[in-house]
Amino acid sequence: MELKEDFPSSKPSYFLYTDAMQLTVKRFEELSAAELYEIYRVRVAVFVVEQHCTYQEVDEADRHCWHVFLHDENGIAAYCRVIDPGITFPEASIGRVLATHRWQGLGTRIVREGLKVAQERMHADTVHIEAQTYARKLYEHLGFTQVSDEFLEDGMAGSSDRCNI
Repeated sequence: MELKEDFPSSKPSYFLYTDAMQLTVKRFEELSAAELYEIYRVRVAVFVVEQHCTYQEVDEADRHCWHVFLHDENGIAAYCRVIDPGITFPEASIGRVLATHRWQGLGTRIVREGLKVAQERMHADTVHIEAQTYARKLYEHLGFTQVSDEFLEDGMAGSSDRCNI
């Protein structure tokens, strides 16, 4: 996988998720240095820089999960990690969900792929997610139900949600 230094700030409007996009699913120890770098780069760009959340983006959970990402010749277009049960929550969980281009189906597809990984590779029947409030409709559409009151984390409103798969 050839990775780009940076995503251009203005991609053509025809950049849409297509079936030609490659799906990669790997454990931490299977990732190449270039893949890991690109994952961390895009996560920091979205969660730390864009969303102004100053927290430790790289954490121990990265070593205990499946890294799931869609990519093409332009780099990673969507990403999530599916964390082993018992690491952050008693059940399997999905976190760090991102799409480099919004409103193009990338978020929906990457969460669906994450749920598949949880079910097929972890044999999970329930998946936990801490969803930001602005993305609640996406998660509800995919079968997640809010199971907590809304809370603030890193200055962003969110809630704990679960999905039975």
